[in-house]
Amino acid sequence: MGEDTRLAAVVALAQGMAAAHGSREAWRAAATGACRALGGSFAALSVWERELGRLRVLVNVGDRVPGEEEFPDDESYPVHQFAEITEFLHEQWAGGGEPGAWVETAEGPAAGRPGYVHQRVAALRRRGRGCCVVAPLVLHGRAWGELYVARPVGAPVFGRADADFATVLASVVAAGIAQTERLEEARRLAYTDPLTGLANRRAVDVRLEEAVERHRRDGVAVSLVVCDLNGLKRVNDTHGHAVGDRLLERFGSVLSLCGAMVPGALVARLGGDEFCLLAVGPSADEVVGAAGELCRRAAELELGDGVACGVASTADPIGPVEDARRLFRLADAAQYRAKADRATRPVVAGRAGPDDPVVRLADEPSRRANGERRRFRGRHSPP
Repeated sequence: MGEDTRLAAVVALAQGMAAAHGSREAWRAAATGACRALGGSFAALSVWERELGRLRVLVNVGDRVPGEEEFPDDESYPVHQFAEITEFLHEQWAGGGEPGAWVETAEGPAAGRPGYVHQRVAALRRRGRGCCVVAPLVLHGRAWGELYVARPVGAPVFGRADADFATVLASVVAAGIAQTERLEEARRLAYTDPLTGLANRRAVDVRLEEAVERHRRDGVAVSLVVCDLNGLKRVNDTHGHAVGDRLLERFGSVLSLCGAMVPGALVARLGGDEFCLLAVGPSADEVVGAAGELCRRAAELELGDGVACGVASTADPIGPVEDARRLFRLADAAQYRAKADRATRPVVAGRAGPDDPVVRLADEPSRRANGERRRFRGRHSPP
């Protein structure tokens, strides 16, 4: 392979990883790009899980044999069975050497002590592959995992030049993985409340719009719980904001615990003392049950004065829900009613009969014009 061809392969690999959305696509792009660049028939990307002492396969691409999944749930190999890894990491690299790739064949290691057969050699034979090149991946100065590319029996065996090129490709892959991790961390922070670790208002806005669209298209039930933590101002004024923050964190944990009662629920802090739970699919009664448990547990917290919960579900008689704003107004109005009545149980929109006061309050012209007390921004509105 000429220098121009290899340069083009490096560029294609980098571009493929840059265009990926999320870790899985980036892993696939890395393995696929390296496989093409090295003329392989199969490639895999693995991460070294130090705490478990194993290499865990993230993705397999190319000609897979039975039992090799593209994104395996739990394909892993104990590191102690692969002496070449531990030798490299703890002797060569720790001693100041550079992280270079090496080649192995189904006939035995391409280099190493005579008669020493790696586990990887046995794996090559078992899977009908003739040779492989293995390149360590290094991120932030530490071994992260490995890039593995194989060729079938009968194909030319990888040479020293291939191993050197694999080392270059591994550097490109490592840079791509680092960039993906930075982007995912940025996305996580953008949709996470920093105090409680729950989702934030932006995450709710996006998910609620998507959920209501599914409801309109497929009739899926969408339920929203909006709640205010009572007594936070008194705690802040009496004990200080540090104690108030601990109350918010504690309530966030309680909300997370109760949200786990509803499959797939999103729990979030909207801001200040305001939280919510969003469920797509489960019945309204399941969500109301979780909200009731939340009220019970919140009343048992050492600080604060319980919580006021309002629930609105497309599965209840609340009229048509054409957009996310209306469901939010309904849940917000139910919560407002719960707070005004000092209710110790959730108030549920639409369950007080045809002239439900919560539905009437939510649909007042002034609320439709001005939005609920915490204005719903929606996916396309500025933060």
